[in-house]
Amino acid sequence: MTEFYTSAIRAFVVASLLLATATLMFVTVSAARASGALAIGSCGAFGEAYDFGTVGEARRSALSKCKADACRVVLTTKRGCAAFAVDFADSCGAHGWGEGARLGPTQNAALEACYKHGGKECVIRTFFCDAKG
Repeated sequence: MTEFYTSAIRAFVVASLLLATATLMFVTVSAARASGALAIGSCGAFGEAYDFGTVGEARRSALSKCKADACRVVLTTKRGCAAFAVDFADSCGAHGWGEGARLGPTQNAALEACYKHGGKECVIRTFFCDAKG
């Protein structure tokens, strides 16, 4: 019986080490891929990128996804959230964006910015959150 228990303990220790290693690898990958960017253009056009390895990669990806003239990156994140709002009645008119640690306040900030710039029926056009690390 002692040999059985010794083998069981060894198996448990090995399984625990494998699980701990897998968890550490997942956390490391998530933390490493936690950069995002939001690009906007005319008439509600946007490009978003999140969970990239670097801010530079996220910026390039967001700009490549923005299908309008004069797109520009308006914000970058590092383990955070971003949101973009436009006026539903006139997508070429008022707009706003927000960034923050949590999604709800970030979306509220985007809507507030849109209304502040004259929007009448502001709606969230896009949002994202990076890996939290």
